[in-house]
Amino acid sequence: MKMSHRQAVWTLVLASLMWSIAGVVSRFLESARGFEVTFWRSAFNALALVILLSWLKGPAGLAAALRQGGRALWLSGLCWGVMYTAFMLALTLTSVANVLVTMSIGPLLTALLARVALGHRLQPRTWGAIALAGLGIAWMYGHEVSGGDPRHLLGTAVALGVPIAAAVNWTLLQHLKGQDSPPDMLAAVLIGAALSALVTLPLAAPFAASTRDLSLLALLGVVQLAIPCLLAVAAARVLSGPEISLLGLLEVVFGVLWAWLGAGEAPSLAVLGGGLLVLLALVGNELLGLRTRLATVSG
Repeated sequence: MKMSHRQAVWTLVLASLMWSIAGVVSRFLESARGFEVTFWRSAFNALALVILLSWLKGPAGLAAALRQGGRALWLSGLCWGVMYTAFMLALTLTSVANVLVTMSIGPLLTALLARVALGHRLQPRTWGAIALAGLGIAWMYGHEVSGGDPRHLLGTAVALGVPIAAAVNWTLLQHLKGQDSPPDMLAAVLIGAALSALVTLPLAAPFAASTRDLSLLALLGVVQLAIPCLLAVAAARVLSGPEISLLGLLEVVFGVLWAWLGAGEAPSLAVLGGGLLVLLALVGNELLGLRTRLATVSG
């Protein structure tokens, strides 16, 4: 069933809320570290996606989607795999705020890539929202990224893979929307999970995860990844690339808040102030867009 624009917006808000729990949950792991954390989360994600997609499409439908998706499906799957792997590795190297703030350049990259690759003309309100969100991100980034610790710098560099891959992925999905018979891209989420698990498996040994760790990583694989990623792909059929990236910034605000309340990683005043600017950008963009759509309907 096709979503309305409002339904797609709220669907992506819900997905962002679910994505945002990764940082705080990862802080309660007992012994799993590094590549092992990424492997288990991706493996549980892949298992959940096989079950969910088989339920939605039937086993034969899922197999057909994987066979018929073509290069676009596998490119999107590769992007998902990079996002899954880089995000969780970055969380093991630096703070939640550093990772999430670094990811926040996604809207800028997506808007620029859509402009260059697809020739999209962006509405002034979208450019304004991106600029305002960029100010908030710069404010947070300048104060949160640790300048002298090589481990923090490495974590920040790894985290850069997430917005770059996301920008390519959302731009690809926008391109496919213009085709007469676009491939079903839900299966790309499964491909990404499988690729992430396969790449990190040889690097995850020796395994040290406790039973509690496995329970938490299963929670991340299913609730924090499988379900919201499927929701995001469904919403992407309706929303534009810049809208998707802007709404996805809610993950930053939610994630920093959860890490503060749940794990004691108190954000600085810069994070709070920058987060407020991001929220203002999101709300302003959606309200102006709603007014434009209502004016078009009434006219």
